[in-house]
Amino acid sequence: MAASLQLCTGARMPLVGLGTWKSAAGQVKAAVTAAIDAGYRHFDCAYVYQNESEIGEGIQQKIKEGVVKREDLFIVSKLWSTFHEKHLVKGACQKTLADLKLDYLDLYLMHWPLGFKAGEELFPADDKGMAIPSNTDFLDTWEAMEELVDAGLVKAIGVSNFNHEQIERVLNKPGLKHKPANVQIECNPYLTQEKLVSYCQSKGIAVTAYSPLGSPDRPWAKPEDPSLLDDPKIKEIAAKHNKSTAQVLLRFQIQRNVIVIPKSVTPQRIVENFQVFDFKLTKEEMATIFSFNRNWRVYTISMGKTHKDYPFNAEY
Repeated sequence: MAASLQLCTGARMPLVGLGTWKSAAGQVKAAVTAAIDAGYRHFDCAYVYQNESEIGEGIQQKIKEGVVKREDLFIVSKLWSTFHEKHLVKGACQKTLADLKLDYLDLYLMHWPLGFKAGEELFPADDKGMAIPSNTDFLDTWEAMEELVDAGLVKAIGVSNFNHEQIERVLNKPGLKHKPANVQIECNPYLTQEKLVSYCQSKGIAVTAYSPLGSPDRPWAKPEDPSLLDDPKIKEIAAKHNKSTAQVLLRFQIQRNVIVIPKSVTPQRIVENFQVFDFKLTKEEMATIFSFNRNWRVYTISMGKTHKDYPFNAEY
């Protein structure tokens, strides 16, 4: 069993999972089967990535081959912003379950605190390109997610891209039935999120870092943007340990008790990203990597900047 972290529910969540955003439908099934063969048991999915059906095929194939059982796996998905109205939540979850060919999820996250206008359009925008909000409060959406736990469709629920004030609102909600078990945030050495991570961990909420490698394949990358994988100081640390820069960036999070979900469709990299449990960074190396922080955020969801629940105006 891969190294894991215990959630407040008592369940164990593997520290390394496979990220699947931007994994093309034609490639993601092979990525999932390669990952299971490499030892991965945690898969991070989302409705909005539009590839859950192929991910489900990969999982099913490995279950049929007898390589894994469903209960060995930890499958995460996310409620998209156009399904924040209470009556839409269960259907959205059921669609994800049908696509993934599963009868339950281990963890279901609210993808953003932002509710968007319901409908076919995943990113409904006005004529200025700004998101059209739904008239919803994420606390009501949370109640509908709690019902999924009670119905046995999901084992645990959490949030993603929330700031600490928004997380606090959920924790302080009158009549809270199920507290968030996990918070998924963008996090890497350029955005170390120390305050948010320590806040969540102090509340017994596990933290998952997305884009732990700095998302080098993001569609809007500019040539002058800093690149973590090419950083000479990280290369130097990596050489010392006879590891790749990616492995050092992942190990950095694991040593903070932060879960990582690196995305890859390359079998060799999928294997490499999992080989992070056989070395340890020194205190000095950790401090060096922490010093890279520049609060540089790649995912700003700029179309949501005018939304009442836009998360990134708060300090953390």
